[in-house]
Amino acid sequence: MSAILEIRNVSKAYANHVALHDVSMLVERQSIFGLLGPNGAGKTSLIRIINQITGPDKGELLFDGQRLAPQHIAHIGYLPEERGLYKKMEVGEQALYLAQLKGLSHADAVKRIRYWFEKFEMQTWWNKKVEELSKGMQQKVQFIVTLVHEPQLLILDEPFTGFDPINASLIRDELLALNRAGTTIMLSTHRMETVEELCTHIALINKSRKVLDGAVNQLRKSFKTNIFQLDYVGDASTLVKLLSPRFELLSNAAASDNNVATLRIPETEDANSLLRHLLGELQIIGFKALYPSMNDIFIEAVKKEELI
Repeated sequence: MSAILEIRNVSKAYANHVALHDVSMLVERQSIFGLLGPNGAGKTSLIRIINQITGPDKGELLFDGQRLAPQHIAHIGYLPEERGLYKKMEVGEQALYLAQLKGLSHADAVKRIRYWFEKFEMQTWWNKKVEELSKGMQQKVQFIVTLVHEPQLLILDEPFTGFDPINASLIRDELLALNRAGTTIMLSTHRMETVEELCTHIALINKSRKVLDGAVNQLRKSFKTNIFQLDYVGDASTLVKLLSPRFELLSNAAASDNNVATLRIPETEDANSLLRHLLGELQIIGFKALYPSMNDIFIEAVKKEELI
């Protein structure tokens, strides 16, 4: 899979503050890319550079294989964390205005906005002023004007902030549908559950530097802890005797029809040797590796970086 966005050795400083230091990463085409990091890590600075609001001090960016240039803005949609709608304007008028700023004709803008308003059941909002809408309703409007020009790359900064669970689920489903249709999505978020649910790739920035990046499934495997879940039928005390002292039993609890244990396999052993050791003594009905969550990986990676 080719990269739609390539960031090469980008650095950015403001006065005496280094926002980004020699950051490089690839955003694969049709991925859902999570841009992660603590507050002040440099995420927003990078997003502003991608959107050409500011420029890098060093390095370069490539969009679809070409050096990033003003014409590429027409292929990017950006929803900032700080929303910005004109409070006194009517919703329909404002949506049309913003859509035409993205290069749509008036007729195309009307057609596409009406499609999204109907999809989100917002038809009655057209003549309302923005200030009459709740925060969640305003964010629905801004979400629509962010994607109405059908960008190749959609950049969303904390997109679920302010949404109730029903509307958050609605937005999540639309993002997945857009991604399946070919849109590459970049999410900047602090919500690790969002990363777990949506992201195929991530990059973690801490104190202006990239700490790690890659495919989510590969990163979880690289941070594995050799902890496994064992589902079995048999006497719990038998398992304790069988495991000691070669394997470390972390927990052992009764479930509805069987027992569930978590255990750690030492580096000198492997899963096959454990199963051979248990078979014949217990009825094994399930066995799987337990990989760390993205929240665990985030915390461990940041801690390691701070120790360097």
